[in-house]
Amino acid sequence: MTEQKDFAYASLTPDLILDAIESRGIYPESGLLALNSYENRVYQFKADDQRRYVVKFYRPARWSEAQILEEHQLAFELAKSEVPIVAPMQFDGKSLFNYQSFWFCLFPSAGGREFEVDNLEQLEWVGRFMGRAHAAVQQSQFQHRPTIDIESYMLEPREYLRASGFIPSHIDLAFFTALDLLIDKAQQQLTPHQQIRLHGDCHPGNILWRDEPIFVDLDDARMGPAVQDLWMMLSGDRQEKLLQLDTLLMGYEEFCEFDVSQLSLIEPLRAMRMVHYMAWLAKRWQDPAFPHNFPWFNTPRYWEDQVLAIKEQLAVMDEPVLSLRPGY
Repeated sequence: MTEQKDFAYASLTPDLILDAIESRGIYPESGLLALNSYENRVYQFKADDQRRYVVKFYRPARWSEAQILEEHQLAFELAKSEVPIVAPMQFDGKSLFNYQSFWFCLFPSAGGREFEVDNLEQLEWVGRFMGRAHAAVQQSQFQHRPTIDIESYMLEPREYLRASGFIPSHIDLAFFTALDLLIDKAQQQLTPHQQIRLHGDCHPGNILWRDEPIFVDLDDARMGPAVQDLWMMLSGDRQEKLLQLDTLLMGYEEFCEFDVSQLSLIEPLRAMRMVHYMAWLAKRWQDPAFPHNFPWFNTPRYWEDQVLAIKEQLAVMDEPVLSLRPGY
């Protein structure tokens, strides 16, 4: 997987977007409403058939055609297994299209309320459908998409940050000393477990609620341990997380057995996401959308806060692993 840190979407003009959409026989009637996506460019619109659609233009050089098609295939399999996922539309059996070097696809617009992560009834529903999803995806593996691993989530980001010049000189030593300790601890704790196809980025923002959860955005789908699709639902203090975890697994295990030894992976996975996120922002800083939407990034205060956050995460990783009851 290659990336162009200096890539800009300047050539993705409104006319190009409309021409790409119309090449699929859909004719927008309304303007294009930009949705909350920074990695890609995603727009909602109403067509002349009075239906609402969403068009997604993939960031060039991030995913290959084969990798995007694996994302789409996962969505189709989940939908077939009655998992409420927003899958791309197909035209003559195809879901991915190229227009003037941009890969794009179309979705039906799925409205819904914000998923309430502190609502235990909703959380149990999410666990139930995630269990159904994981039961459905274990029949095969990704052949082209990557795996959630230390190399791509911590080691490569560390080297990028070291070479970026973003870290202020007065905290360079403190930052990389703490980061190296975090990487070492994550390497110790991230023990081998079964790898399955995952949503990969299943945080509350990627779940809508409309009588039941609706999962969106498989853009970060990868191979990894099942718990990756669960731990981002947990928040608050230890007791709150235990209650949320118990609720999630109550629904999950109606459809799929959960390997409880994966609970030990939650904090190393959280640490990996922290480091990956820092480097992701740094890699995308040449995209004008990022300074506009993340003005707090790349300031001395931001990096000072990251040193503190890393130290706090190191302390959490020394605490006992979440455990529910004797059966777990």
